Amino acid sequence: MRTSDFDYDLPTSYIAQTPLEQRDHSRLLILERQTGNIQHALFKDIGNYLNSGDILVINETRVMPARLFASKLPSGGRVEILLLRKRDAQTWEALVGGKGLIEGRQLQVESLRHGEKAPLAIIEVVLDGAERVIRFSEPIESFFPNIGHVPLPPYIHTRLDDPERYQTVYARTSGSAAAPTAGLHFTPQLIDDLQTKGIQFACVTLHVGLDTFAPVNEVDPLEHKMHSEWCRLTQEMADKINLAREQGGRVIPVGTTSVRTLESAIMNGVLSAFEGSTNLFILPGYKFQIVDAMITNFHLPRSTLIMLVSAFTGREKVLKAYEVAKKTDYRFYSFGDAMLII
Repeated sequence: MRTSDFDYDLPTSYIAQTPLEQRDHSRLLILERQTGNIQHALFKDIGNYLNSGDILVINETRVMPARLFASKLPSGGRVEILLLRKRDAQTWEALVGGKGLIEGRQLQVESLRHGEKAPLAIIEVVLDGAERVIRFSEPIESFFPNIGHVPLPPYIHTRLDDPERYQTVYARTSGSAAAPTAGLHFTPQLIDDLQTKGIQFACVTLHVGLDTFAPVNEVDPLEHKMHSEWCRLTQEMADKINLAREQGGRVIPVGTTSVRTLESAIMNGVLSAFEGSTNLFILPGYKFQIVDAMITNFHLPRSTLIMLVSAFTGREKVLKAYEVAKKTDYRFYSFGDAMLII
């Protein structure tokens, strides 16, 4: 197995730059795992491919306005900060853009509105590449409305006028640097319609890190270092999912983040409460313990996400489905269309 096995060519014209006006009018490619057969539908009609008793597992994380701007002290040079992981009340791991960002460098965070208070910061530790440990003069979350911008993936170049379009309609718990994009297709009405049909929902939380967009650069993907992400499955939700399984329902995670949360929380076939970090890296050869089907978007080449989907479906079937999607003008990546793998 080589990283290049998960490569494919995608002209930039296929990358969706803006979300659709109606979330659930995105297209839906249905891929049958066993046969490789492909069907086409709209996401609003996904209920036609689900059964009463099935349970959809959604990630209720909310994207933080984690993109900040600051000025170096005393020079005034501008710096970009992208918060990744919280270490304690005032300390974060972050990606930085700018020169001379060495240990001890002081920064003045910029406010969105002139004259409003914003905290000071200091770079405490230089990590790999552009990663730094930054300590703020006071807890930063309360300042987010005044200083924070919602980060968008690096392949999106069109301004997003409504930041809520990069949030799922069920986003609750702030903590992600990126959205769990398979969930962006749901609307409150669609959720109600599915529940009326007897399809259940269970919630997990996994705070998505920016490593989700990072390509695997090693020749052998087994040498890739998978960064950890915090996730949580409550016992109440574990019990709900276990009961649905016992009654013959399929467990269908919405997105790779829900897949990784569930597979991190199951042991010896029993799903139990779990809270903590996971660095689970799912590659072909992995034996899924609880996932029966999944909803996902179209992922970047050479990414850990396309590797996970390939582990579930088979690399050849996934890459063939991607070629079909290209030929039939599907939209790719975060604001793009969806797949249902059954």
